Amino acid sequence: MGFRRLINSKKIFSLFAAFTLLGTNVLMAQTETSASATPANASSKSDMWLGVGYYVLLFLVVCFIVAIVGKILKIYDLTLKMQGKKGVNWNNIIGMICLIFLVAGLYGTYWSFTVQGAGILPESASVHGVKIDQMFWTTTIITMFVFIVTQILLFGFAFRYRGSDDRKGYYYPHNNTIEKIWTIIPAIVLTVLVVFGFFTWREVTNTADVKGDINIDITGHQFEWLLRYPGKDGKLGPTNYQESYTSNNILAVDFKDKASYDDQKADTLVLPKGRSIRLNIHAQDVIHSVYLPHFRVQMNAVPGLPTYFKFTPTYTTEEMRNKLDDPKFEYLLYCNKICGGGHYNMQKVVRVVSEAEYLTWIARQKPYLTDPLKKDLKLAGIGEPKSVSQNRLALNNK
Repeated sequence: MGFRRLINSKKIFSLFAAFTLLGTNVLMAQTETSASATPANASSKSDMWLGVGYYVLLFLVVCFIVAIVGKILKIYDLTLKMQGKKGVNWNNIIGMICLIFLVAGLYGTYWSFTVQGAGILPESASVHGVKIDQMFWTTTIITMFVFIVTQILLFGFAFRYRGSDDRKGYYYPHNNTIEKIWTIIPAIVLTVLVVFGFFTWREVTNTADVKGDINIDITGHQFEWLLRYPGKDGKLGPTNYQESYTSNNILAVDFKDKASYDDQKADTLVLPKGRSIRLNIHAQDVIHSVYLPHFRVQMNAVPGLPTYFKFTPTYTTEEMRNKLDDPKFEYLLYCNKICGGGHYNMQKVVRVVSEAEYLTWIARQKPYLTDPLKKDLKLAGIGEPKSVSQNRLALNNK
């Protein structure tokens, strides 16, 4: 009978379904990356999944041990009662469990800050990022203080006022003063945080376009980022996906506008220090998200809904390497939306350099208007030096 009840248990089947789904995801992830992974990467990924499986198994073992101890105590309680003795004082046991949870939870909080806190991002590398960090730390300190106080009160009161034969619990149905205190104080604190965040966000995002801004188009599609820089005219040509998209023009740049002729493409997002950068954000298939953690930049890339974000880098890559004492450090651009099976691969190196280095780099970039695209658009001769065109005309005249 007990075995039949176990088999028919909805909880058991739900747990089995969850583990089946987890196992399927793990298998698919390992299969997908095995073809392209080097032996070192493959071993590190297997270690990662082994770590996940280890902790899941450890959790199940702990739950199993707790269940066994509970059954033993229950049998011991029944045995004492059958012998005419006083049974186990469950109130004391539950009170001690609450106290253990409190101590373990506070230690876990301390451990998270001291050990995992080392993984926090370094100093912001953008002007607005300083204000974002101030907002983050203000919110973190307030919420952490409230968390610690409420947990001490919750588990401390459960232990201190546990059930006892010496006293009877007092039913306290309502108190207007207490209701006002725990409603008004959180409302004031949350209002201050929201208003603080609102004005900070407005200050960050309400930026007018001025002369000298560097406009960069960044387009996400499964699974990479495509970059387009303006040419010597400093203007990016418009895009028109309904009319201009071809296999040679995957960004659908509209070449009816002559500002598009000198646009450039790049493999690395290179930015000059101290210049205002405007990222024009696009997506071609699903929702992606431009995420530059060191610059405190994140903005969704939504198909059919162009967005933008402006920021000013404050540290070059070399300066940040020196600050972190890490000669291999690189700023990175990530996708912060789970956009499909190759989501993990949507990374691009971001280089912050001096103004002179930027000008040298941008002069070496290739034009977006390639020869095959010129043929598609019947624009042969666009962008070629005038002397070459004149020589060809002279040869034709001969």
